[in-house]
Amino acid sequence: MDDSSGKTNVKKSAPALGSADAAASDDSRDASSRIEDGVQVLRTAIKTLPNGPGVYRMLDARGTALYVGKARSLKKRVPSYTRINQLPNRLKRMVSETSSLEIVTTHTEVEALLLEINLIKQLRPRYNVLLRDDKSFPHILIARDHAYPQIVKHRGAQKREGDYFGPFASAGAVNRTLTALQKAFLLRSCNDAVFRARTRPCLLYQIKRCAAPCVEYVSADEYELLVAEAKRFLTGDSRNVQDTFATRMNEAAEALDFETAATYRDRIRALAHVSSRQDINVEGVGDADVFALAEQGGQTCVQAIFFRGGQNFGGRAYFPSQTRDLTPRAALAAFLGQFYGDRPPPPLVLVSELPDELALLEEALALKADRRVYVRAPQRGGKRRLLDHALTNAKDALGRRMAESATHIKLLAGVAEAFGLEAPPQRIEVYDNSHLGGTKPVGAMVVAGPEG
Repeated sequence: MDDSSGKTNVKKSAPALGSADAAASDDSRDASSRIEDGVQVLRTAIKTLPNGPGVYRMLDARGTALYVGKARSLKKRVPSYTRINQLPNRLKRMVSETSSLEIVTTHTEVEALLLEINLIKQLRPRYNVLLRDDKSFPHILIARDHAYPQIVKHRGAQKREGDYFGPFASAGAVNRTLTALQKAFLLRSCNDAVFRARTRPCLLYQIKRCAAPCVEYVSADEYELLVAEAKRFLTGDSRNVQDTFATRMNEAAEALDFETAATYRDRIRALAHVSSRQDINVEGVGDADVFALAEQGGQTCVQAIFFRGGQNFGGRAYFPSQTRDLTPRAALAAFLGQFYGDRPPPPLVLVSELPDELALLEEALALKADRRVYVRAPQRGGKRRLLDHALTNAKDALGRRMAESATHIKLLAGVAEAFGLEAPPQRIEVYDNSHLGGTKPVGAMVVAGPEG
């Protein structure tokens, strides 16, 4: 990527700071005049734009990013913002606020797309489609930095040595799965310091959720077998693992070792409980993410469902902003770019309809995953039923969201009436600060608005 010679910065003239007359004059200008100023900024910048790929940033008078976009040809893409009559209202407002333009050139269009995704996540420009709920997904980690691997819930950067399984849609889904895995495979969950300090088994051993490797109640080879079986289950070989346990249970029963048989019975039940919660599965899905987009009343919902090793790891609804004037294909393309901005995509991504610039998106995802990634919109069969299920969930979630939004709007109208405001507030911020005797200060902010 080349950013040393690929920048241009063109600014509109502005009145000197502190001039009350100039500020009043600026406030009195009508919208068309401000739009024309923004268009002039862009026309001036266009004269020196290169013809190659890159990323452009629209900035306001304070240097705050208004919009970030990518282009195969900067020279051809940026002029589209000067054709005001063809722009939606959202982008007209953006042009009216544009005071300067910056660009970064790249070698390829795929590089431009990846840079655009990173800049949107970093700068969060107000006129871009934004993925609001961007918390990292929880995973299950079987650590590999100890002779007796630990199984734990993990969220964040995957720096610790071990095997990661996920993503799971929620912490609750991880906790339920962890509980079942501990019952089925008896893997330790304690940290290394606790492990070293144990001189007798802890409570988890007493309730049959750990094999107590800390006091050598299980050999290293036996524990390694438990770890291998847990990995097989998490990678989709659940049926064979349960069959193996059933065989051992029957063998123990035939040998009149009923205590061992009961142990395997309980382990089979724990695994069956995990499998029973997966209400929608499709043979042959393997590792895949499913996305379905629903629109209503200017709002958008994208429902995601995650499959790993053929197992359903749950789903989550997203409500990206600034999608009102975008087609579903464009909105989905913007969403997927941000969604996979900091997480590797699976080999297969199923979508309710193919996003814009499909080939470019697949190439960018392949670079992140270091392998081929297929984005597909099946029209029949089991995978289509998955998408229909996700679409139903997206519509339901959007309906609930709109109902909640209507309630919030009524509450804000009540706030305006109580405080004698001219209009309902669009944003309420509440701050709280605390400390311990003047040390360890902590601050928090809570925000409320029409959307919650």
